[in-house]
Amino acid sequence: MNAELAPVVIVGAGPTGLTAATLLARYGIESVVLERWEGVFPQPRAVHLDGEIRRILARLGVSADFDAITRPALGLRLVDRNMRVLAQFDRDPAGGRNGYPEANLFDQPELEAILRANLVRHPRVTLRGNVEVIGIAEETDGVRVDFTDRITGAPEVVRARYVLGCDGANSLVRAAIGAQMRDLGFEQRWLVVDIATTAELDQWDGVHQVCDPVRAATYMRIGKTRYRWEFRLRPGETAADYPDIAQLHPLIRPWTADTAAEDLELVRVAEYTFRAQLADRWRQRRIFILGDAAHLTPPFIGQGMGAGLRDAANLTWKLAGALRGELPDSVLDTYEAERKPHARAMIRLAKLMGVTMTDGGEFGNRLRRLLAPHLHRVPGLTALVASGETPRLNRSELIAPHRLSRTYAGRLVPNATLENGRRLDDHIGDRFAIITSTIPSPRHRALIEQRGAALLIAHPGTDLHHWLRRTGSRAILIRPDGTVLRGARTLSALYAALPHPRRQLRDNH
Repeated sequence: MNAELAPVVIVGAGPTGLTAATLLARYGIESVVLERWEGVFPQPRAVHLDGEIRRILARLGVSADFDAITRPALGLRLVDRNMRVLAQFDRDPAGGRNGYPEANLFDQPELEAILRANLVRHPRVTLRGNVEVIGIAEETDGVRVDFTDRITGAPEVVRARYVLGCDGANSLVRAAIGAQMRDLGFEQRWLVVDIATTAELDQWDGVHQVCDPVRAATYMRIGKTRYRWEFRLRPGETAADYPDIAQLHPLIRPWTADTAAEDLELVRVAEYTFRAQLADRWRQRRIFILGDAAHLTPPFIGQGMGAGLRDAANLTWKLAGALRGELPDSVLDTYEAERKPHARAMIRLAKLMGVTMTDGGEFGNRLRRLLAPHLHRVPGLTALVASGETPRLNRSELIAPHRLSRTYAGRLVPNATLENGRRLDDHIGDRFAIITSTIPSPRHRALIEQRGAALLIAHPGTDLHHWLRRTGSRAILIRPDGTVLRGARTLSALYAALPHPRRQLRDNH
């Protein structure tokens, strides 16, 4: 590791770091991952990911393993302090526009174990556990990363072309580039409770949000025998007030009913301070920050971990292209330009949900009882909650909206089922792709093939054809991360935006 300049060093082997390393390996880029812990951090934290993130897991090649540990949720239910349903937003567990369920519940240590095990398929990734990164400094031709072996205390050095800081909320990498977390005006203390039981609680299999300024709460079943509760702590309360099932039982009893306390195993009880924060900058030349190092999201819409995986999916294909000289270095500027506004929008949505659940005192409770039952009548709200589609990315060098596809540029292409039964993502892989409703000439087909891109014909009557018609374009160019780059009336109009073979990311799988 000390003898050569590594293409990429990743600090942190949580879900974001492991995802970044795996995607880089798929693009043919070697990386070294430095992690403080020897194995998977055992405490459960994230428990939800949406359909967009489920698509990223499929790209990593862990679909079957993840399906074995996940539990699709039926949607979101808002209830009052007496457990009366105020509103319910259903989601189809069979899947939506992303091709997978839009609410997937799981245990984070199990997911991390799957991601680590998957690395054996990618010899381009070197994972070093039990090391402590102590310094990061830019040099003339790269970045120097100093770390120590936590077992022997021996100092070591690795030099990299680029460094990705996936090292969490207390990020050393963020400090190294002088970035500051900006407070977006939200801070609440919550009690997080994880319980295992073989008893059936007979609850609706979705997420329950208790809207109450006195004791707001969240409940969800995250596995066959695993359950998660979150309760807002009152002033003066701490996790020390709830050390065992006896003290917790009054809080969880609305869901456990007649289940005896001795039949409930307390896996973890911890206090968390939920915050809304965004780093003022995400890059200093060759150093980037991703995940919790760049943003902190209140958990009310289950997007904390997912935001980090979106960061990794957005940056890695650009970084791979720049490393091989196939894309200009300027494309790396689009990472923060695209991801930062998206993260801010999701944080604001999470804050809004948190305020809806917890603010307003008794007047707020009365207002919720009055308005919540009519939320399904708000135009587009039910469809938005059910689809799981997040805001489109801001315009950048890699998002060039044509006037015909302005509202679609920057959005993910639907993961439609193709005529051969495969999903669109499976056909595209990690490449650029052109989707068109016109039959290309042999010359056009040869040109697209020469440039290493995937070609999909959207035949009349198919879901893909219906989507393409809605864009107002006859041809759409898709980036390797599945994002719409631009649309056009003709195939020829897209060729200029399609990278030349010398600047085309390889399809490495």
